[in-house]
Amino acid sequence: MLDRNVIVENRTGGDGLIAIKSVKGANPDGTTILVTTGPTMYLLPMVETTPSFDTARDFVPVSQLVRFEFCVFVGPAVPAAEVKDFQQFVAWLKANPDKATFGVPSNGTIPHFTGSRLEEVLGVKMTRVVYRGSAPIINDLIGGHLPFAISTLTDAIPQHRAGTIRILAVSSATRSPFLPEAPTLKESGIDLVADGWYGMWLPAGSPPDFARKLSEAAAALAKAEVREKLQAIGLIPVGSTPEGLTQQLAANTAFWQPIVEATGYKITN
Repeated sequence: MLDRNVIVENRTGGDGLIAIKSVKGANPDGTTILVTTGPTMYLLPMVETTPSFDTARDFVPVSQLVRFEFCVFVGPAVPAAEVKDFQQFVAWLKANPDKATFGVPSNGTIPHFTGSRLEEVLGVKMTRVVYRGSAPIINDLIGGHLPFAISTLTDAIPQHRAGTIRILAVSSATRSPFLPEAPTLKESGIDLVADGWYGMWLPAGSPPDFARKLSEAAAALAKAEVREKLQAIGLIPVGSTPEGLTQQLAANTAFWQPIVEATGYKITN
């Protein structure tokens, strides 16, 4: 058996291109595999001034692997007595437009564009503050320097349970197994599903039969011990066929394209 060179990348923009470019130019002999987030594969071509890759042209789909969730959460700057759920938070934002400032862990990501979508739907002008990861966001929330944020659910849960921040809604289509008491954005009146997920791809030219064999191997995600380990780090096992991965990518692209285009956001590469 050939040794596998599995290149993992989970950032959108900037250094996030390193792994993608490495796999794009790799020999399609089955020795190089890309594991990255779906948003990286569909958002980067939308926001680069000159797209450096075409997901459909440059890669062979293998399988969607796992998904993870984002959430909207607030700190002490949003009064707990006045804001107990997402609907009350919306009312608070509209009554305090000068405080409509939110943090995201990086630019050009699902949290970034989820904020843009909320701004559009709610009709409230918001100011986005970009951080490097979730930790400094949470610090500023706890310190009362930032009203609310959008980031990964698993990063926010510990402080939510400690009572220092409050998660008001999750981004998934259904309630999260990690925090089932938190409603979804859809339940809260916002027509938005904004999950993150990881997928697996091979370089263009790789044999489709090999891609299918790899996708069949992803069936191991259904094993109880594997599911338990993944869920322990906030990942929800999925697994799919190459066709399923292609359909997921297409659906996400169709949903986010007009939202991203409406922001006019671009990165220079």
